[in-house]
Amino acid sequence: MAESQHTPDRPNTREPFYLAIAGNIGVGKTTLTQMISSHFGWTAYFERVINNPYLDDFYADMNRWSFNLQVYFLSRRFMDQRLISSNPESCVQDRTIYEDAEIFAYILHKQGNMSDRDYSNYRDLFYTMTEYLRKPHLILYLRASTWTLISRIRKRGRDFEKNITNEYLFELNAAYERWIGEIRKTIPVLVVDADKVDFEKSAADFEAICQTISEHEKAHRRGDR
Repeated sequence: MAESQHTPDRPNTREPFYLAIAGNIGVGKTTLTQMISSHFGWTAYFERVINNPYLDDFYADMNRWSFNLQVYFLSRRFMDQRLISSNPESCVQDRTIYEDAEIFAYILHKQGNMSDRDYSNYRDLFYTMTEYLRKPHLILYLRASTWTLISRIRKRGRDFEKNITNEYLFELNAAYERWIGEIRKTIPVLVVDADKVDFEKSAADFEAICQTISEHEKAHRRGDR
């Protein structure tokens, strides 16, 4: 009798799945993070916006407070990254650490709100801190028009966001498209059009997103990527 070719399943030794949600201000990252965390039972890591000691000052005077704000976000995001790296469970993160440098600091410097000296110092710090950090297995990029973003920002009514302009959001959107084009060369990216996909109100839209995430998560567990 021929011997069976079946071999016992090996225990899964791959690191837990790490999903990061990226996107501009007001696009719905926090809401989607909460929904995905609840749906999959994953740990959620949220951006530290509430009780941020610099945001009010920053939006009132970007030139004066840009470096302080960016260093604050970088330090807090780095703390979260350390937790993510040591977490034995799968997780979802509201905004990546890469967006701090590649989107927000980049635009602040481009607009003249961060000096060459501060920008160079910040980027050196960023690359030193992130060189050995764990990378996401999938980035979900929420893309939305400037009009959609400004409408949602006004609707949620945060005092410190009242001075955000259409021009600033437009520049951020352009920076996001530039960054996504680069980061997808090394990390898989799922693009969701937030102008058309209403994951908060449409169960079908949310389920479609979750189905795609599940496919990536299963591929990761199999070792396909």
